[in-house]
Amino acid sequence: MAPETLPSGGESLRLAAHGITLHAVTAGPADGPLVILLHGFPEFWFGWRRQITPLAASGLRVVVPDQRGYNLSDKPAGVAPYRLDTLADDVLGLADALGHERFAMVGHDWGAAVAWHVASRSPERVTRAAILNAPHLATLRQYARAHLRQALKSWYVAYFQLPFLPELGLRAGGFRGLRRALQRTSRPGTFTDEDFRHYREAWAQPGALTAMLNWYRALRLAGVLAAPARVRVPVRVIWGDRDAFLEAGLAEASAALCERAEVFHLPDATHWVQHEEAERVNRLLIEFLT
Repeated sequence: MAPETLPSGGESLRLAAHGITLHAVTAGPADGPLVILLHGFPEFWFGWRRQITPLAASGLRVVVPDQRGYNLSDKPAGVAPYRLDTLADDVLGLADALGHERFAMVGHDWGAAVAWHVASRSPERVTRAAILNAPHLATLRQYARAHLRQALKSWYVAYFQLPFLPELGLRAGGFRGLRRALQRTSRPGTFTDEDFRHYREAWAQPGALTAMLNWYRALRLAGVLAAPARVRVPVRVIWGDRDAFLEAGLAEASAALCERAEVFHLPDATHWVQHEEAERVNRLLIEFLT
């Protein structure tokens, strides 16, 4: 990772976790409470660049991995290594590698889906979980059946199941498809040309694009769409209501699975809420996590 991309006081590490090696960026006091920030598709640790320094300055030990298959982390071949249970075990393995039994999580998009799963399955390890624009996957199928708009918004999930074709389309023209997807679904100016230079470098890592898509392809192998146990850890949901992919009602549908949850809607933000409303998101996170 180029040093100029690291946040002030940040460090780039490679950590053995759950049988693979994960690249991560760390910041904040070594003895601070651990919080793991989990990015979504098609980002990498860099998607949290506006959160790392403020969270670290609040006294938290911030760890931001490139999740399995992304950027500088290992990219196991095939679809099966990207099951949700495996992705959740990576988070537990990362905490173990850092010497922490308990930790908090912040997740966005797919990273939030992983955070939901860890919180549901391993509540004894999790102090609290902040969720940005992602439903608990157990709510999604039923919600889409009842809300045609959500079913239509989810078309790309079916497209990503195809072999080879999504890779060809997204890689064409120097990843023009991925760049346009981010630009068209975010507020103007959210992502700069310099940002996209870093994203293209991550997307171009050998095997990365297929591994990233395999997160979607592994959904058919997962049993997460059944009714889950109630989420017992405290949850804060932060939702940009102008999300092009997910209906705002999914925030409340997911919170209904929790014993203790609160939902904050940001009406002018899109799916990329932590980029567009960084100051407010950071305040909500620090208030919740410290």
